[in-house]
Amino acid sequence: MFVRMLYLVATRIFAWLVLLSRSSAAKEAEILILRHEVAVLRRQVAAPKPTWPDRALLTAFARLLPRALRRHRIVSPRTLFAWHQHLIKNKWTQLASPGRPPIPEELRDLITRLGTENPRWGFRRIHGELRRLGHKVSPATVRRTLRAAGLGPAPRRHPVRGEWTVFLKAQAHGLLATDLFHVDTVGLQRLYALFVMEVRTRTVHILGVTAHPTATWATQQARQLLWQLGACASEFTHLVRDRDAKFTAAFDAVFASEGINVTKIPPRSPNCNPHAERFVRSAREECTDRLLLFDRGHAEKVLHAYARHFNRHRPHQGRGQLAPLNEANVIPLPPARIERRQAVAGLINEYHRAS
Repeated sequence: MFVRMLYLVATRIFAWLVLLSRSSAAKEAEILILRHEVAVLRRQVAAPKPTWPDRALLTAFARLLPRALRRHRIVSPRTLFAWHQHLIKNKWTQLASPGRPPIPEELRDLITRLGTENPRWGFRRIHGELRRLGHKVSPATVRRTLRAAGLGPAPRRHPVRGEWTVFLKAQAHGLLATDLFHVDTVGLQRLYALFVMEVRTRTVHILGVTAHPTATWATQQARQLLWQLGACASEFTHLVRDRDAKFTAAFDAVFASEGINVTKIPPRSPNCNPHAERFVRSAREECTDRLLLFDRGHAEKVLHAYARHFNRHRPHQGRGQLAPLNEANVIPLPPARIERRQAVAGLINEYHRAS
């Protein structure tokens, strides 16, 4: 830029020396022609873009012109002030503070790996998987790392804070939630799965799968559940269910015998049984909608495999990104190597510390 400025100044000086030898009439004619050429060029160029040497030259010689001629130039006084302020800003610019130290390269590669191998996982789901592996990192860092790698995270879902959250969590200690949902096989046979969820820990029990759900069948599955729970059944006080005809008085009596009160939600109000409805959505999106089911036995095997993954491995936001059967106070140390294991017929990836 400095060399170019010297070149421009030298050419202008030689041009002025040439003008000294010319007559006044020739100079005035050239000035008139140049003014007309500038007027013609202004019709075509709305905003000229001079280089920094051009700007320096225009700024240096603008004050030598008479005041009446300054208003006819391609730049205005406001433009000259803007150029000067830009030079001052570049001179006194300070380096930005480094901020927080960057995360380790190994952790960044692991976040990118989880996002690449699991396109359905959002940044909170990946944050939960990292929490299980013993890495202490914030969800915002996971989101920024995914975005820098070109992997867009899922929309953020902020949990509701406040006294209502504390109240609902306190009430969940003794709650059970149950519901039925259907799946379709390759032969277009509709099957029905009955499950019960322990709301406090989010532990799911698949009670059974059948093509012909009846009240008698549902009652027998309830007895089987209480037999499996054993002494733990006394920890529960309420069961939330909908008004399906298969849940009869005999079904409610099975739970009442263990001191569990059955609460029916209002008609056509699935939002009053949110934990069960959320499990149905997870089971369909992560399992049954991505797999062809051949018959009842195949469907029951797949759902039991998904329930094992759901209870032992899948992190839940309501439990601080812990799986239902994980201990809240146990945090494993970061491993040297992470291994992947495929679960539920290869539909879902599970990550463990290498032994």
